[in-house]
Amino acid sequence: MKYHRILLIVLTFTIYFGGYSIAVVAQTIPAGTNVDQYSDAQIKQLLQQAQAQGLSDAQIVQQAQARGLSADQAAHLQQRISAIRKTQGSGTFYADTSQNQPRGLNYTPDTLSSNKQNTDIFKNLRPKIFGADLFRNSNIGATPNLNIATPVNYILGPTDQLNIDVYGNSLASWRLKVSPEGNINIPGVGPLNVAGKTVEQATANIKSKLAANNYAIGRGTSVDVNLGNIKSISVVVVGEVLRPNTYILPSLSTVFGALNKAGGPSDNGTFRQIDIIRNGKIFRHLDLYDFLTKGDQKDNIMLKDQDIIRVPTYRTRIELAGEVKIPALFETLPGETLQDIIKYAGGFTDQAYTDRIKVIQISGQQYRISDVVESDYKNYVPLRGDKYIVEHILNRFENRVTINGAVFRPGEYELQNGLTLSQLIKNAAGLKEDAFTGRGSITRLKPDNTTEQLSFDVLGIVNKTVPDIVLQREDIVEISSMFDLRDKYTVDIKGEVRRPGQFAYADKMTIQDLIIKAGGFAEGASPKRIEVARRVNNSNPLASNSAVAQVFTQNVDANLKTGGASFVLKPYDIVSIYTLPGYEPQKTVKVEGEVLYPGNYTIKTKNEKISDIITRAGGLTASADVDGGTLKRSNIAILGVDKNKVDTTGIEKERTIRLNRLQKGYNDTTVNKTNSDAQLRNDYVGIDLKKILEQPGSNIDLILEDGDNIRIPKQQQIVRVNGEVLYPSAVVFEKGKTFSSYVSNAGGFSPKALKRGAYVVYPNGTVKGTRKFLFFNSHPAVKAGSEIYVPVKPEKKGLGATELVGISTGIASLGAIILGILSLHKSN
Repeated sequence: MKYHRILLIVLTFTIYFGGYSIAVVAQTIPAGTNVDQYSDAQIKQLLQQAQAQGLSDAQIVQQAQARGLSADQAAHLQQRISAIRKTQGSGTFYADTSQNQPRGLNYTPDTLSSNKQNTDIFKNLRPKIFGADLFRNSNIGATPNLNIATPVNYILGPTDQLNIDVYGNSLASWRLKVSPEGNINIPGVGPLNVAGKTVEQATANIKSKLAANNYAIGRGTSVDVNLGNIKSISVVVVGEVLRPNTYILPSLSTVFGALNKAGGPSDNGTFRQIDIIRNGKIFRHLDLYDFLTKGDQKDNIMLKDQDIIRVPTYRTRIELAGEVKIPALFETLPGETLQDIIKYAGGFTDQAYTDRIKVIQISGQQYRISDVVESDYKNYVPLRGDKYIVEHILNRFENRVTINGAVFRPGEYELQNGLTLSQLIKNAAGLKEDAFTGRGSITRLKPDNTTEQLSFDVLGIVNKTVPDIVLQREDIVEISSMFDLRDKYTVDIKGEVRRPGQFAYADKMTIQDLIIKAGGFAEGASPKRIEVARRVNNSNPLASNSAVAQVFTQNVDANLKTGGASFVLKPYDIVSIYTLPGYEPQKTVKVEGEVLYPGNYTIKTKNEKISDIITRAGGLTASADVDGGTLKRSNIAILGVDKNKVDTTGIEKERTIRLNRLQKGYNDTTVNKTNSDAQLRNDYVGIDLKKILEQPGSNIDLILEDGDNIRIPKQQQIVRVNGEVLYPSAVVFEKGKTFSSYVSNAGGFSPKALKRGAYVVYPNGTVKGTRKFLFFNSHPAVKAGSEIYVPVKPEKKGLGATELVGISTGIASLGAIILGILSLHKSN
């Protein structure tokens, strides 16, 4: 029951707010809308807004249908969207997220607020009302300027203040407030009624009053009368405005200021016939279009107390869309024509098709479409609900031909009367040197908008040896380059040059030219016996020994000097440069440990051996352990270690990691033995340095190689025991002590120890493992400096259900066979 209540709440929440959202946006697009009325730019803007809100194409169409769009028009909208996406290609600024939309409720508590605010993606598709921005986005006429000179026609009333300054033979200055009865009281003169009089009339009365009271007005004495504090007036704004109300405004306010306070006309309010009512009668009509189009404020009069501004509903409104400078909804007055509306819209854009305008009109219960030609613009009277669409000029040319390819000035040209192909080539500055003169083509547009291909002899047209061709509108001439009709010519150079690789071929290129392009000879390169391999084009496919390349051997000057006969290359030749015979870069070995002069030594001869290097190093010291002498020769290819690494510590660390992986995987069937990580090898060559020094030059005295490392340690006194023992440790070496004794000194074998797999690594790098004799393990002997290693047993896996079934089946089958044999034997 609890879950039922939660589900009911969620469904109610979804239906309510989903219905609220659709109800709000359904008012943004009228029923019967024609999708063709909207431009591609508007559709693109719609898609941008939909992407920002995470809406798919399908959801866009659904919202449009919720706003009253018919099923046919919804399908047409989907086609328009698909067409725009196709034309935008992969670089589009939006993408259809239809496939990425999760299934579920359209509105959830997390996204409810954003959907309520941003769901109206069709808002910008609605045409704006011409003049609405005057009050929506500005403060025109909002507050009158109170610092201007007093208007002479200003009508005085209660709460106004008059500033009277008398100067000359008489001096006086008064600040007099108009009383509720309309009087001012001039000191020493008496009261004077000014209510209902203009400032100009009040000034004349004040001067007369002062002259009658012995002020020499006009005979050396002057009077200035100005307004001080401005009174407030009450103005009523009613009708189709955003905020109808009674407003208290300064008495210098105009009609624009009052309309601005009220937010201006609403969507249903008129901009053309605004009434100013004074004393119960219509005092003035205000047409905002006079100000919007001409800047005329003749009817923007100053308001009086108790004035009423009434904004009726509009009478006739039409829409002008498409290629005009200000597309919008325009209000028309009786007697105005389509030409007047075009003038209000600022005229046509530069890309407008002005010969005729399409008009969609209301005809009873449906729409009808008709055309208005340009000559009728000044006579055509718009009707209620008309929509006029000014179309874009066609994206086509009436006199264009195009030439592409191997001409100096490819592009589009004017199709003059009788223009021929040879003249067009001449207009394009002629053929390039690489032009393919054998054949060109013309792509011609046929009357049914299909294309046909015409071929011509390029050289014949230019030399006028074949009939010329008269061109037609939208002909496209193609003249290919020779380089477009074949592979790019290249040559290769390999071997002992500084920059081997592939280079562009050029006619008359020689071997020396190519070597220069490759940076010259590398150190040790031989200028003799250079091989050039050339493609074979006439090989016999039926012969097994047919040539697949033609090889030339050439010699060049070591300094690559010019002069003399040079071998000229051809496209796709491969030049190989070899090393000088006998050229050998220096090779070094390293001797470490207990010799008199340890360090790096350069190999002097190809057959220099271990004993020779030991002799060059001064021989062994007194503390040297000759049995522990090692030769380290890196087998980089097998180890898989980067031989270019300079950090020897890093190399050793990498080898240690690989060794640990191998040891963990010992006898483990789960380890892939073909994995390169498991193919670790010991790079120590097991040598017997004692015998080598006793028998120099013998077979065991190895010839040295570049990078060899010979190390002679000090006398060793310990044995290391590692792996699966209870306490891995270093044990003091004792002569005659057995393998098992050393393991016992390390605590003995652990329960996981693989005893038969234990082995010993001797100081000279050789390894010896445990052998099996009958039922006993025969462990190797241990020398000073050795390391004993005991690996771990592999994990034993129990039989699974499948294995048990297989074994049971096999036993049952064997039993059946035995019973059958026994039965047969008894019968016999």
